[in-house]
Amino acid sequence: MATLQTTESQIEQPLPRPVGGKCGEYSDGVGEHPADHSPLAELSVADRALPFLILGAMVAGIAAGQFVPGFTAALTRLSIGGASLPIAAALLWIMYPVFAGVRYRLLPQVARDGRVVLLSVALIWLVAPAVMFALAWLLLPDLPEFRTGVILVGLAPCIGMVLIWNLLAGGDNERATLLVVINSAIQILALPLLAYFYLNALPGWLGLDQQSVNVSLWEIARSVLVFVGVPLVAGAISYQVGVRTLGEDGYRERYVARIAPTTLYGLLA
Repeated sequence: MATLQTTESQIEQPLPRPVGGKCGEYSDGVGEHPADHSPLAELSVADRALPFLILGAMVAGIAAGQFVPGFTAALTRLSIGGASLPIAAALLWIMYPVFAGVRYRLLPQVARDGRVVLLSVALIWLVAPAVMFALAWLLLPDLPEFRTGVILVGLAPCIGMVLIWNLLAGGDNERATLLVVINSAIQILALPLLAYFYLNALPGWLGLDQQSVNVSLWEIARSVLVFVGVPLVAGAISYQVGVRTLGEDGYRERYVARIAPTTLYGLLA
């Protein structure tokens, strides 16, 4: 029976990730590569080509919307509450393999590191919005629509891609998951308040043009609950069932290592 005892040093070990250029081949990140190997050598071929694959997927999607008759209408028909079901399914699958690989038994220990949580919250909700507000007004003073868009980008932290980049970098999946959950919960209340502050209140104090954007608290909460809550719960259930059935090592080798590469398919879709 796999023991549930762990040490602080174990938390630092990264989760299995693609290595050696073969999709689905995973390592525990310890002692697999000589010190003189570059980080690039530890990525699979697909991971190294990821920026180009993403650009290609974007071009293909735009081309399909412009030149394939009925493509956009079909996506629109397959929607609930304004969300396209095919796109929603792809977004959920981006998140699920990552959450399935989280060692949930370590989360209470990870949560004790309050410095990481405070640093993350400060960077995301204090520094990033202020920086984007400054950039928007410095670079787009005469383009209110684009300026508003830039400010809103600074107020809406990415979720799925944070987990993807962390996985590619061999980061701590447990800490990344904890920070995603915490900041997603904060987002529900912070986004409407910060949108009012940076688009209306602060510009008014500075004598700048004010913009009004209707940000629905329920829409934000629903998005967070669906696109973070659903894959998180599914991943936690998979972990509990998988570890009980296959053991910790068996679950990672026989299940997580097989589904992890499919995150790429959801991302490109």
